[in-house]
Amino acid sequence: MSKAQSFYDAHVSTLHKATEAVRSREFWTPYPEVPSGRIYGESANAEGQSAFKDRLDKSFELEMPALEGEVGEEVSPYGFELGIRYGRANADALIGRMQASLKAWRDAGPDARAGICLEILDRLNKRSFEIGYATMHTTGQGFAMAFQAGGPHAQDRGLEAVALAWEEMKRIPCSAGWVKPQGKNPALAQEKQYTVVPQGISLVVACSTFPTWNTYPGLFASLVTGNPVIVKPHPGSVLPVAITVEVAQAVLREAGFDPCLVSMVADTEAEPATKKLAQHPAIKLIDFTGSSTFGAWLENFCSNAQVFTEKAGVNTLIIDSVKSLKAVTRNLAFSLSLYSGQMCTTPQNIYIPRSGIDTDEGHLSFDQVASALADAITGFLGKPGVAVNVLGALQNAATLERIEACSELGRVVLASEKVDHPDFPNARMCTPLLVSVDAADKAVYSQERFGPISFLIATDSTDHSIELAREVIAEKGAITLGVYSTSEAVLDKTHELSLDVKVALSCNLAGGVFVNQSAAFSDFHATGGNPAANACLTDSSFVSRRFVVVQNRHDVTPPGGE
Repeated sequence: MSKAQSFYDAHVSTLHKATEAVRSREFWTPYPEVPSGRIYGESANAEGQSAFKDRLDKSFELEMPALEGEVGEEVSPYGFELGIRYGRANADALIGRMQASLKAWRDAGPDARAGICLEILDRLNKRSFEIGYATMHTTGQGFAMAFQAGGPHAQDRGLEAVALAWEEMKRIPCSAGWVKPQGKNPALAQEKQYTVVPQGISLVVACSTFPTWNTYPGLFASLVTGNPVIVKPHPGSVLPVAITVEVAQAVLREAGFDPCLVSMVADTEAEPATKKLAQHPAIKLIDFTGSSTFGAWLENFCSNAQVFTEKAGVNTLIIDSVKSLKAVTRNLAFSLSLYSGQMCTTPQNIYIPRSGIDTDEGHLSFDQVASALADAITGFLGKPGVAVNVLGALQNAATLERIEACSELGRVVLASEKVDHPDFPNARMCTPLLVSVDAADKAVYSQERFGPISFLIATDSTDHSIELAREVIAEKGAITLGVYSTSEAVLDKTHELSLDVKVALSCNLAGGVFVNQSAAFSDFHATGGNPAANACLTDSSFVSRRFVVVQNRHDVTPPGGE
């Protein structure tokens, strides 16, 4: 039995459960999200932290051809340099090696490739603590979130992509006998063979804030469909990607394939490599998470490849009325505080009628609603240990400058304040900023202001809120839309809005589910239907465009013929 077959046999049950979960959209995960010693082993946390520390101030070795020196400029948002150096491969040499290895990977078939992908994910899961610390100190996420988003939740998204792609490939038979009756004449008969053929080399461009969660869907969707994968990490968040590639290369090597089928090309802010790589004629697939400007460039100027992008958007909340003001403001306090608003799903624009809203505490004015939300955030972050763990640190110093600039754009309802971390005195941390503006100030709120920045927008009515949301999302896009209302008519109108502008809708969230969270196997992340993204994580089109089917047919003697 081949090693690839043994991997498939070991994980086929998980693969089938994953395909079932994708069909049912019910909750399921094989990768526990709680960083508990009872689940991962009592020594797992200490070992993971030690493994992370052992990486610092050293060269990170991956298999790659034709090295052209080393690069490395990661600085933890918690205030220290990582000092890790990464080999820089010659892109042409790497692509040439991948092209030479593609045939063997193609011919391995869907089952073998799926087994190898699931083995990679299984090993990544066992290293979730190490990846958690690597994610924490490159993105700024608090450890609990870094563990979940960098580890199990990212692994869920990778497995989801494998399951969808495997099922799409398995729909296609390997061969078929074809017989067409011809009346009194002999039937026409052919034997046909069908082969899943990958598009070619895949380039996955990772972002600085979620280097695994946003990367794994494209990486594993391309790999399982037979495409070699180059991951190009953000210069500030390389380590989680490097660990991923290290694990993938080890599994591929054990299975008898070229480890460079999954490779990494590191670069620097001063000498970026993405544009040249993206336009290389051998690159046939590109996955990108990042700015709208660069995402649009990839879409417009990389005709050599199919391009899947998640860009910037203006996420929106419409508040019409609430059943429980405390429950709603408590829910939103967490949503706006989590990872200091550095999520592609965090609400930015919060539309509230200037005449106020009905609540369980009576009719409240716009200013009273704004104050209630500000008080909820202050109270939530004032609890011992909450701020440092929930807020995390700002990945990029430019976000501090953006917060300061946005505080001049309207009336400050809640000022952003510096937060001190007890263990990392140089950590870059601050609380959310809430700014009140009028609906007429459209230039202020009709663009993404990345970070812990939200605008409370005074509108003429809820219908006005809906129309403004429609205009901004249609032009700039959004990944999330939320509504709070006790009126079925308003909920229906907002549902129609979500369908018109093609954005996922969350209604009246007031418990332990938050608008900026997305669950693999159940939630579709982005729709691909508005300017924020041209693809969805993860639907069938995200995986099926990564391969083609090539047939081979020949005539045979029909049944009963001579």
